[in-house]
Amino acid sequence: MKALRQYLDKIKPKFEPGGKLHAFQSIFDGLETFLYVPNTTSKVGAHIHDSIDSKRIMSMVVIAALPALLFGMYNVGYQNYAAAGHLADASFFDLFFYGFLAVLPKVVVSYAVGLGIEFAWAQWKHEEIQEGFLVTGILIPLVIPVNCPLWILVLAVAFSVVICKEIFGGTGMNIFNVALCARAFLFFSYPSKMTGDTVWVASSSILGFGYDLPDGFTAATPLGEIGVGANVPYSLSDMITGFIPGSIGETSVIAIGIGAIILLWTGIASWRTMGSVFGGGILMALLFKHLGMTSIDWYEHIVLGGFCFGAVFMATDPVTSARTHTGQWIYGFLIGAMALIIRVMNPGYPEGMMLAILFANMFAPLIDYYVVQANINKRMKRLTKNNK
Repeated sequence: MKALRQYLDKIKPKFEPGGKLHAFQSIFDGLETFLYVPNTTSKVGAHIHDSIDSKRIMSMVVIAALPALLFGMYNVGYQNYAAAGHLADASFFDLFFYGFLAVLPKVVVSYAVGLGIEFAWAQWKHEEIQEGFLVTGILIPLVIPVNCPLWILVLAVAFSVVICKEIFGGTGMNIFNVALCARAFLFFSYPSKMTGDTVWVASSSILGFGYDLPDGFTAATPLGEIGVGANVPYSLSDMITGFIPGSIGETSVIAIGIGAIILLWTGIASWRTMGSVFGGGILMALLFKHLGMTSIDWYEHIVLGGFCFGAVFMATDPVTSARTHTGQWIYGFLIGAMALIIRVMNPGYPEGMMLAILFANMFAPLIDYYVVQANINKRMKRLTKNNK
């Protein structure tokens, strides 16, 4: 590592103003600060707490998402072999490597397009490369079906980065969760590629792995079947482990739970937000079950669809969620309750988590504002009382 540090110091002058490669200063700075913690400090207007910077925080979130990504790859292969009737003949390697080949292009495209736009934007604005897409780049492939075409994914990533983040000022300034904006773009622009019974199971072999499924093969998600009044053909253990059709990274509660432990243990995610999402969802599920408006129990609502993934990775986004402690309780509860309301009361949209989080994103600043104002008013009343 010392040799690498010396090499970077040697070539750094070439990227500074006046150097031969000054046009690529932002790219060099992004690489250098990714490899090493910057040794510069703020001179005014800031309080330095420790050496961790946003790149390290983002990297930890990526690590937390890896269990969901790896299991998603395995489940893609599992669903293909199961649909073809050859699951008993497949090894662990067969299932995982098929899913790896199916999912990896989506991860590569997501990062290539997103980081390419980030680099170009930074060079154009003569600014540092922002690190927010380190997390967004892995979250976008996890919230889409495996059959989503790559060209559509390119459009979604470009839309989310440019329209939903950069025009607001970049990382830290965006109002809406960028990964969910990409999913919303896909959902409303290309609904046939994001919903229905044909998008959840990879239907063709890849490099000799997997099987070509018959034309017209269908496999609905559990929530999709519930939405049309059918019973869920999966056991609770399958729902928890994740051996069900669904978006690539959203099916396994266990894998998502590992990510939640990492985020909470490192202090990156707010336990108030995460806990209140589950609290709001459970309360509304119990209420709807009591009223006879839903046919499944509260715990099935929690483990199905994108509820757990949204609660752990999307609702806790520090940029678009509430900042105050009281606001985090309100914000999370709103997401959980709204997700169940959409699921139960809108048969045409059996999921609900994406819209609930985007809806709460709009109100997060307002929630924080009123929480702060309430604290100010409380202290003013106390001060007035003490001065009498």
